Amino acid sequence: MKFTFNITAPEMLRTFLQRHHFSKRTISAIKHNGALIVNGQTVTVRKQLVVGDILEVYLADEVPSKRLKPYRQKLNILFEDDYLIIISKPAYQNCAPSRDHLHYSVVEQVLGYLNEQQQDINPHIVTRLDRNTSGIVMLAKHGFIHHLMSNINIDKKYLCICQGKTERDGLINAPIARHPESIIQRCVNLSGKIAQTRFKRLNYNRGYSLCEITLLTGRTHQIRVHFQYIGHPIVGDHLYGGKHKDYQHQLLRCVQLSFLHPIEKKEIVIKDKYDAIETIFNMI
Repeated sequence: MKFTFNITAPEMLRTFLQRHHFSKRTISAIKHNGALIVNGQTVTVRKQLVVGDILEVYLADEVPSKRLKPYRQKLNILFEDDYLIIISKPAYQNCAPSRDHLHYSVVEQVLGYLNEQQQDINPHIVTRLDRNTSGIVMLAKHGFIHHLMSNINIDKKYLCICQGKTERDGLINAPIARHPESIIQRCVNLSGKIAQTRFKRLNYNRGYSLCEITLLTGRTHQIRVHFQYIGHPIVGDHLYGGKHKDYQHQLLRCVQLSFLHPIEKKEIVIKDKYDAIETIFNMI
């Protein structure tokens, strides 16, 4: 991956890279397996840049972990460019390998797709979903892009079907911590980290609410914990009080991501299909 800069002020190259959010790890990797070129000549980070210089930065190549097994199955791609790939995942698929599910994860499926496209790329997960939550997942095509995305606000919207009739809209402001009796489960606890979830009821029918949700923070299991906390567990969520005879996974879907592109510097809005959850709501 290559970046080109027109230098408009005198500056040491190392300082320039740091100011443009190249991390120490990225700079170190470039030194070992990449290139810094000014006006066609290879240089080091100690190079003093002057006005009018043309700087080319070649990022180091990355090698995927040998533990990842490329998984070739058609992806539902919502957006792709040289830096990011955004897909829609189904329920029952991990974003990354876990102890209980070693393979067939999103990252391995994306790796298989990139291999087919003859792109020698190591994908990095930017946003992730629980195994049994469906919808939008974003991955970066290089560790540097992943690092840039870690400093960018990503707005996320979800749809869910929950038990009972919720308020028309509301803000759930309740800190979340690990459950004292589980390594997986979370709970509302005053000693936990701040967690805020905004919701709006879109519809109500036969004892169930269809809600649109906006995350203001990003804690593990946040939506699931918060909806249990307000007495409206998500349908199908056996871990948080929403067990249902017809649905074995939580009816929760990430349907929209919006963010400022780290390279193009333009607002990107990605939408997934709403009808998957809405269809179930009309049938439940």
